[in-house]
Amino acid sequence: MPHSVGEAARISGTTVRTLHHYDEIGLLTPSARTAAGYRSYSDADLDRLRRILGYRAMDLGLDEIATILADGTDREHLRRQRELLLARIDRLQRVVAAVDRELEASTMGVELTQEEKFELFGDFDPDDHAEEAERRWGGTDAYRQSQQRMSSFTKQDWQRFMAEQQEVGQRLARAKQAGVAPDSEQAMDLAEEHRRHITRWCYDCTYEIHRGLGDMYVADERFMSHYEKLEPGLAAYVRTAIHANADRAEA
Repeated sequence: MPHSVGEAARISGTTVRTLHHYDEIGLLTPSARTAAGYRSYSDADLDRLRRILGYRAMDLGLDEIATILADGTDREHLRRQRELLLARIDRLQRVVAAVDRELEASTMGVELTQEEKFELFGDFDPDDHAEEAERRWGGTDAYRQSQQRMSSFTKQDWQRFMAEQQEVGQRLARAKQAGVAPDSEQAMDLAEEHRRHITRWCYDCTYEIHRGLGDMYVADERFMSHYEKLEPGLAAYVRTAIHANADRAEA
């Protein structure tokens, strides 16, 4: 059944102007014209339009889409779209991990001298994250708690916080080196100490939030690097221990 340009636009959720443009550049030329010269789209044309819009949703340019559509069957196009979608999901997961990292690392209002910041944080400047963290999470409980607690930290508070964090990490590393299973009671108890450390110093770290942090330690190369320096494979070990501890608490 033929479709007018208006019907094709309505069915596909695009605009008549867009369809005119696709026709003008040869990306989607309707298979027929009416006696009055109006564009007439077949079901096959709409199938091609669906492919175009699918690729556009993945931020591909029109020239690239034209090249892709010039070759391959419908099944091959579906496979390619699936691969692109999986790649996009992976990128978005990395973005989420980076956001989680910033949320955990955000330290608004740090009252330290520049010398003290270099001493404590090295090349990481906590102030760099303040504006972005407020824009993204200014209305969340975690942000408010983190800001309230960490903005009043003295240099000595930061030293204690980081020393305690390092101690928990080293104890997890020693457990892994000793062959302790990550889902054992000992490893789960260490994971619980890790969760309580965050709750004590930063914000109320629920088991759900803790699971997300464990996933981030594996997905984010910067966090993974921190744990891998302590012990190769430790990031995955910590993640498993965190998940096992959460399962235990929720059972």
